[in-house]
Amino acid sequence: MSGERTDVVLALLRDEAGRVLIARRPSSVHLGGVWEFPGGKVEAGESLLAALRRELMEELAITPLQQRRLMSYDYDYPDRRLRLHVWLVEQWQGALAAAEVGCDDQPLLWLSLAMRDQYPFPEANEAIFAALTLPPLLQITPEPGEEEGWDLFLQQLEWTLESGVRLVQLRSKILDSQRYGQLAGKMLPLMRTVGGRLMLSGTVAEVIAWGGDGLHLDSRALQQGFESEPPSSLLLSASCHHEGDLSRAAALGVSYGLLSPVKATKSHPDSEPLGWENFSRLAASAPFPIYALGGMGRADLEDAWAAGGHGVAAIRSMWLESAPNSP
Repeated sequence: MSGERTDVVLALLRDEAGRVLIARRPSSVHLGGVWEFPGGKVEAGESLLAALRRELMEELAITPLQQRRLMSYDYDYPDRRLRLHVWLVEQWQGALAAAEVGCDDQPLLWLSLAMRDQYPFPEANEAIFAALTLPPLLQITPEPGEEEGWDLFLQQLEWTLESGVRLVQLRSKILDSQRYGQLAGKMLPLMRTVGGRLMLSGTVAEVIAWGGDGLHLDSRALQQGFESEPPSSLLLSASCHHEGDLSRAAALGVSYGLLSPVKATKSHPDSEPLGWENFSRLAASAPFPIYALGGMGRADLEDAWAAGGHGVAAIRSMWLESAPNSP
């Protein structure tokens, strides 16, 4: 299939309950009868934000007041090639909350993500639902050390979860596979208490056996790939530093990536920081959500969003600041 890609903007309007607005496509059009997110084609010479505003006014008679880019990615149907630009909109002007139909009489519905499987969507939307489940903060644990220090490590994890973190990656350079799995088993009950998810390193079989929610690939594992096909239920993430890493991660179908270092770090003093401009350029090329890593903390979240990131990942800052009486 040849031809230029068609740029399409999609709006994820999310209410205070975390539900997203969906509309049903007319039966007479391509993919008729399925549900979709509001949006449409970008017109010639139109910016993405202008297209988003125009589509929301035409379809729902609302004006977005607070919006940010969530992700952009390519998707090919047998008869058309699309580049989807997804925006998260959490504030808007206009009477929408109780609306049952849009401006074109299309049925509307506020969808809880727990009910997602009951409504058919275009295949191109699957990546969007995966992104919607990812929180903005990702905690990468400091080195947990030997077993005698695990009680303090688990206490610190509990404080971190109490601070609102819901996605954690267990990182260790010294634990062998057996002890790593044992520690993961101690972390999982704490994660389950708050509905959090735990990312682990290892083989696909090991992560499944340990009960982890996802598999993280460091730089070496990213190049090696999987020893067996991971199940669709397993989150997949990868450490990325340049365009080649992002392309490799996309080929493996990761759920999200970590792009680093954005700022200079003490742990990697010889690594040239990307800066926000390069981060933004690289994040825009990735077909999956990107977390900013390297010198990051909660205070960097707005900058990460402005640069097209999904959120921030940190090792020390969020871990230490969540402790009681931390400065």
